[in-house]
Amino acid sequence: MNRLFTIIIAATTACGLTAATWAAGGGGAEIQYADPDKHFHPKGKPPSRYTLEVIEAARNSMPFSDQRDFEEARRGFIAPLDAKVIKADAGHVAWDIARYDFLADDREFDSVHPSLKRQGWLNQITGLYQVTDGIYQVRGLDLANITFIRGKTGWIVFDPLTARETARAGLALINEQVEELPVSAVVYSHSHADHFGGVRGVVDPERLAAGKVEIIAPLGFMQEAVSENVYAGNAMNRRLFYQYGVLLPASPFGHAGQGLMQNVAAGNVGLLPPTYVVEDAIEERMVDGVRMIFQNTPGTEAPSEMNTYLPDKKALWMAENVTSTIHNIYTLRGAQVRDALAWSKFISRALYLYGREADVMFASHHWPRFGNERVQEVLRGQRDAYAHLNNQVLHYANQGVTINQIHNVYSPPESLEKAWYARGYHGSPEHNSRGVINRFLGYWDANPTTLIPLSPEDSAPLYVEMMGGAKEIMRRGRKLFKEGKYRLAQEILDKLVWAEPENQAAKDLLADVGEQIGYQQENPGLRNSFLAGAYELRSGIPQGDSPKSSGPDMIGAMSTELFLDFIGIRMDSKKAEALESYKINLVTPDNGEKFAIELSNATFTNIEGFLHDDADLSITIDRVDLETIMMGQRSFASAIEDGIATAEGDPEILGKIGQTLVGFEIGFEILPGTAPAAAPAGPDANPYEVDASSIHGRGE
Repeated sequence: MNRLFTIIIAATTACGLTAATWAAGGGGAEIQYADPDKHFHPKGKPPSRYTLEVIEAARNSMPFSDQRDFEEARRGFIAPLDAKVIKADAGHVAWDIARYDFLADDREFDSVHPSLKRQGWLNQITGLYQVTDGIYQVRGLDLANITFIRGKTGWIVFDPLTARETARAGLALINEQVEELPVSAVVYSHSHADHFGGVRGVVDPERLAAGKVEIIAPLGFMQEAVSENVYAGNAMNRRLFYQYGVLLPASPFGHAGQGLMQNVAAGNVGLLPPTYVVEDAIEERMVDGVRMIFQNTPGTEAPSEMNTYLPDKKALWMAENVTSTIHNIYTLRGAQVRDALAWSKFISRALYLYGREADVMFASHHWPRFGNERVQEVLRGQRDAYAHLNNQVLHYANQGVTINQIHNVYSPPESLEKAWYARGYHGSPEHNSRGVINRFLGYWDANPTTLIPLSPEDSAPLYVEMMGGAKEIMRRGRKLFKEGKYRLAQEILDKLVWAEPENQAAKDLLADVGEQIGYQQENPGLRNSFLAGAYELRSGIPQGDSPKSSGPDMIGAMSTELFLDFIGIRMDSKKAEALESYKINLVTPDNGEKFAIELSNATFTNIEGFLHDDADLSITIDRVDLETIMMGQRSFASAIEDGIATAEGDPEILGKIGQTLVGFEIGFEILPGTAPAAAPAGPDANPYEVDASSIHGRGE
């Protein structure tokens, strides 16, 4: 998926951040599920008659008679999951798909878009399945699928999920139901954590050390697996609470699935480096007796990704490039905008290279497609969807449509609107179209009045004054709400909330508006964002423990340069302005790295491969020992004092620099007036809250 939050947490805590998450894990509290017939929040509202009209119109206009997805999702069934709830080794709940059982039938909910409800039902079709001869999938143990291919000596695992615990459960299930075999190889399809984080649940370390397990990854995998979310990782962490609805209870009024699957596991995230990297655009290789053709597809769904064709089985693995959704071009949590046209071309290349003969197509999410006609239909449809998005958005942009208009102008072609595989369960047409504009033209709409705008807290008081004050805005806001004009209502209420952050009545009314907009969304990211905003406006930002989920695997994979770059980001330059300029050398003898570091102009910089001749401080420390500093287990000063590192020059420079560093907190306000007072956890603690103390340093 377009960057899963477990890797964000791992990467950012590695650099000294703290992060709070209530994803799918929990402490020892008894699990309680939300009543699907009752709103989980005391201020929550049912769908209005205007929302009911939107929901009913969708039911009457979409091709629900097309049942092929259900047939494909159920085909090849072997056995159900051993358990729908899996505990992490640390004791909290790592995975719980049972809380989404309200989606697992044909019951409709007026607070859930019928298309999203259908996708949730399909994602509740879980268990062990045979894809084709020698290829099996376990679906429903994590956000992604875990796939097993029978090799000559053992199981070849494609994408071992997010967590050790869920991957281990998948391996146990296939060993029990099909054949007990060791794992002989692992293939990482791409650099997102839900596709590699559970590797330690399937790989025997002794067999790996003995060279009996091969780990294969696409070009650039290790760099991208760690680096994508470090620099702005804390902000991404906070924003993902909206995109992924992390704090929303599983409920028809709250979190109703994530489109790719229902949620993401919260167990032990690990990372074992590949033993072989696919470097060529197309590369054929025998993997434990199975012939595979790898197709590198950089810059598509992930910066490092590859498809795989198994010609002897006529089976095409499309990684996360083609699943049962249109993906994110722009990711709401924040990431670099992807190239929709390049993505389309890589799909087209797979179609012409392999798709015209493949009998089955399977992927890292959702269910397979069977028969060559169906394979080609889906490949062509998704190819065209990404190309149409790119081309038509730029078609409008070249006629003056701006980033602030395109989402109200662009729509996919009608033929793809009727195709379930081209629906926006991850990337909506609205935010993807804005992403395309941003990729080519940036955030500015070319109107000079928006070029250097005031901050909302500065401009909002003037708007409130000009609109006649809070009382008049509330009166008009309630009227617009009653008329179902929710987007107009949010325009004026947002101004009032920014001008008067303590006005709870205004926040409650804006929450009511956002809730109705959320109910109407087919896309989970849009739905979750509006509902999460409503949650925080009503109750403030929920508090919880901050897990330290950065294990040695993640730290070991982080480059020294990335660590030093992030120190520069953590530095408060206003504080650094009081310091002199310094030159520092850093040498790590065990891996042969050297860095010339400078503090000048209140800016911390580094360059690899050089050393200062006139350094104010030179530090020598093995990279393996530096990792304990990167994890926050010790400081540079203590490493020098303990003899683990040596220093020449003035070691007090380190303390001076350390005084300028800021530890980022994840609970910053997105909506004004939502920061709550800290409160200790009580007997009613959220059972999905991860216990920080129990998972410190997890990942072996």
